[in-house]
Amino acid sequence: MAQQENLRDLAMKVAQIVQAAGKHALQDQMAPHNMIISRENPTEQFNVDVDGRLLRYISGRLADMEHFDGFWQTRPAQSRPGQRYWCVGKIDGSINYIRNMSEWTVTVSLFEFNEEGAAQPILGVVHAPALGETYLAARGAGAVRIRSTPVGEKREKVVPSMTSTLDGAVVSYGMSYVPSEAECALKTVAGLAEAGPADIKRVGPASLDLCKVADGTYDAYFEPMLHEWDIPAISAGAVVVWEAQGTLRRWNGNGIHWRRANDVLCTNGMIDRELKPYLVQE
Repeated sequence: MAQQENLRDLAMKVAQIVQAAGKHALQDQMAPHNMIISRENPTEQFNVDVDGRLLRYISGRLADMEHFDGFWQTRPAQSRPGQRYWCVGKIDGSINYIRNMSEWTVTVSLFEFNEEGAAQPILGVVHAPALGETYLAARGAGAVRIRSTPVGEKREKVVPSMTSTLDGAVVSYGMSYVPSEAECALKTVAGLAEAGPADIKRVGPASLDLCKVADGTYDAYFEPMLHEWDIPAISAGAVVVWEAQGTLRRWNGNGIHWRRANDVLCTNGMIDRELKPYLVQE
């Protein structure tokens, strides 16, 4: 119990750091900038500069607060059971960010190595500055959404939907700008459209899609390819999903691999079997 309370308190402190960083990133987004996006370099220099400032600020604040064993991206080849590493993400939803959309996030997770030498995220914070929403979760302590309202912050327990069938469900999906990956996503969407969901959304980013399944906004979310650089976003959102009692796995039913690319299926835990036949695997 004491460990759960410590992790919950730590998650709140991390959320405050991420919210402070998000304010600066939102100010940068609102300033005039180049909005032209190329396929070869979709995030362009503006986003690179913002990402660099975010990483330096958040990493520095985390290290000052509680360094643990360092950072996920620079961890050693071998880690011992019990070691913990911070995983700080760049802006998740960079194209949304560049085009002045509200759906982008700043993310932080904390990985821990277990007795078998496998790492799992045990704390996650997903902050959407332009939406005024922060999701945070810690192992064994549940998941919470903090929303900015005219009368102050409102904290709510995060709970998935109770939708039990694809008929009338709201499903979200993601796809990258890589043509083959986009084609796989669209094939899946085309087949799924015949199943009768109420709506199929394409908004993103991945971390926010995961949280929107956790809080019942969506009933499910899938994506055919999330790359290694998406691990910070997936890991932060994963803790929110798990602590809300949702499900998150790969398309074949295996767990997420935290060192390489993944296809992902996240649901409220009730429509997995009905969705899986529509997942197109090349």
